[in-house]
Amino acid sequence: MTPFITPRRTLLAAALAAAALLGVPALAADIQVRTIKFPAASNKGHPQVMGVEKFAELVAQKSGGKLTVKPFPGGALGPDAQVVSAMQGGTVEMNVMNASLLAGNVKEMAVFDYPFLFGNVKEADAVADGPVGRKLLDKLQERGLVGLAYWDLGFRQMHTVKKPIQKADDLKGMKMRVIPTAQYVDFMNAIGAVATPMPYTETYTALEQGAIDGMTNPLLNIVNEKFYEVTKHLTLTNHMYTPQAVIVSKKFWDKLSADEKKILQDAANETTVYQRKVAREEAAKALEELKKRGMQVHELPATEIAKLRERAKPAMDKLSAQVGEGLVKEVVAEVEKVRAAGK
Repeated sequence: MTPFITPRRTLLAAALAAAALLGVPALAADIQVRTIKFPAASNKGHPQVMGVEKFAELVAQKSGGKLTVKPFPGGALGPDAQVVSAMQGGTVEMNVMNASLLAGNVKEMAVFDYPFLFGNVKEADAVADGPVGRKLLDKLQERGLVGLAYWDLGFRQMHTVKKPIQKADDLKGMKMRVIPTAQYVDFMNAIGAVATPMPYTETYTALEQGAIDGMTNPLLNIVNEKFYEVTKHLTLTNHMYTPQAVIVSKKFWDKLSADEKKILQDAANETTVYQRKVAREEAAKALEELKKRGMQVHELPATEIAKLRERAKPAMDKLSAQVGEGLVKEVVAEVEKVRAAGK
C-alpha cells in the first residue's frame, strides 16, 4: 500500500530535489548573505576574468543567491601584492594570481617558476593537481591565505619594442620587465638581460615610454592588454609556465560555515575545468591574432634555447636551494611520470 503523502511534504520533496540538482545544500540555514570581492589583474574578456565570472555564477547558484561574488577586473583594487596584503587583513576576500607571486609568503611556491620545467600543459596540470600542488596551497594557511585551486594562464613568451630576440645573445643588455620576485630577477639577469621588476599594471606605459625594452607574457596577456600596440616583436620561448592560484582570505574563510566553504571549494574546482579549457582554446587563437595585429613572430632554434637553459643554470640552482632539493625532485618525478605514460 502506497503511504499517504501530504501536499506540503510533496512540495518539500520537490524543493529538496530541485536544490540537489542545482548543487544547493538541502538545508541552507547556515548560509549567510555575504558579498565576496574577487579581483583579477587582467581585463574583462581575459580567461582569467572569465574564470572569476564563471565562479561567481556557480557560487550564486549553489548558495541559492545568498553568496554574491563581485569581480574587480583590470587591477581595480591594486597590484597583486597589495591585494594579498588586504586579504591578510581581511578587507578583500579573494584573488587569482600567478602562484609564484606568493613565494614571498610561502617560498616553495617559487618552484613553479623553474625555467624550462614543463614541456606542455598536461605535465603542469599533473603537478598542480597532484600532491605537490595541494601541499603548496595548504602551506598558505600559515600566512593568512587559503588556496582553493589552480587556473591556467599559459606558457610565457618574450616580446620587445624595437630589437627582436632571434638568438640567445640578443638578450644581452636589454631592459626586460619581470614579475617582482627574486626568482624572476635572477633568471632574467642570468640569461644576460637587465631584469626590471615592475607591477603588471604599470607595464603598458613603461613599454610605450621606453622605460623598458620588453617583457615576458603568455600570449593571452599580449592580446588582452593590447601589448601589440607597443611591442612589435614576439619570440616564442615557452620558458616558464606558472599556474594561477585561486586564494581566499583566511580571516574571511574562518567566518564561513562548513556549507559555505564547500560551496566555494566546489565552485573553484568546477571553474578550474571550464577556465583551463577556455584559456587554452583562446591561447591557440592568440598567436594568429597577434600576427594579424602586425607583430613579427620569431622562433628560437633548439640550439639557442639550449644556450638559454645553460645560462639559466645558476638561477635554477639558487632556486633549488631556496625551495628545497626534495621539492624539486618531487616535481620532476611527477613530470617524468607523465612523460613516461605518454610514450
